[in-house]
Amino acid sequence: MTASQRMKFGVFLAPFHRVGENPTLAIERDLELLQWLDYLGFDEAYIGEHHSAGWETIASPEIFIATAAERTRHIRLGTGVISLPYHHPLMVANRMVLLDHLTRGRVILGVGPGALGTDAYMLGIDPSRQREMMDESLGIILRLMTETEPITYKSDWFELHDAHLQLRPYQQPHVPVAVASVESPAGVTLAGKYGAAVLSMAVPRGTVRKTTLKDLWAIAEESAAKHGQTVRREDWGIVSGMHLAETREEAYADIRVGGARIVTEYFQNTLGNPAPDVPEDQIVDYMVEHNQWIVGTPDDCVAGIERLQEMSGGFGSFMIRVEDWAPREKILRSYELLARYVMPRFQGSLAGIEMSSRWASDIKETLQTNRRAAIQRATDTYDAAAAQTR
Repeated sequence: MTASQRMKFGVFLAPFHRVGENPTLAIERDLELLQWLDYLGFDEAYIGEHHSAGWETIASPEIFIATAAERTRHIRLGTGVISLPYHHPLMVANRMVLLDHLTRGRVILGVGPGALGTDAYMLGIDPSRQREMMDESLGIILRLMTETEPITYKSDWFELHDAHLQLRPYQQPHVPVAVASVESPAGVTLAGKYGAAVLSMAVPRGTVRKTTLKDLWAIAEESAAKHGQTVRREDWGIVSGMHLAETREEAYADIRVGGARIVTEYFQNTLGNPAPDVPEDQIVDYMVEHNQWIVGTPDDCVAGIERLQEMSGGFGSFMIRVEDWAPREKILRSYELLARYVMPRFQGSLAGIEMSSRWASDIKETLQTNRRAAIQRATDTYDAAAAQTR
């Protein structure tokens, strides 16, 4: 089941870099990856905002996007995400509109409440209020981007006095918006309220209650209907870990150590999230079996995406969560395999080629007969002409 004839492909770059590595080189690898994805024809890349915990080291996705935009030509660049409670909404709107012009309309405003508890703690933000603050901020940002009359507004955490954008958005009617949905229904509810795109994990984390992908989309549609908006499945991105190689055995071996480190060292030991109750050398197997990662050959990836389509009811964008879990050349090769052998299967680009190949095969005997006849005639003509000159 698909949401559109041409599925989009992209990445969600947090990023994740193990503590102990050279951070400058790690950021350079992130930029190099986006250049590679741009060359391979990926549609979009979302860059995260984080301020603590040591692994996710991009503090300003806007600055990173400005740098990446100069090194790429086609790929759309989104904030993945700006944590709205951390910023005054006028500043978010102004920075994104500036990027919109600098990139000639290649940016997407991805928003969320803030994923790391340590970030909110340092800023003195009450975690229980982050989602309502995100809602309030996004509403103001969209008003600033679409309304021309000055806005005066007083909140308990920001104020606006005759506020307006002197630089209007390059994209019309405004910079596209995507809302992250990771652990609670708040993200899809907000997306429905404003008619925004949705970014969901392949398996919702739900620590309070278990929610399926189909449940999340139903909530988004219900919220959209309530607020007179629409949400489209082709604007729904599903995020999953992924690593491909020529063989399934090679792909698993490539990330068996690095994948386990991310799950145990960062998500469990640093952030306090539960890890799978299996030996470390079986974590990759567990994550694949539970649909959180896709690991194997391009054919395995095709099957994994089809499985996610069935689980969700259909979506429009497959997003790979970038993991720094294998040697550089193997990571780059994984994305190349996806671009060469997986993306065409979901974008309709093989239909004409496959049809033409079948057509040529079907008439090959007739064409070969005609070819032999033509060669024979040319030979006979030559022989006849040669005989007359003797």
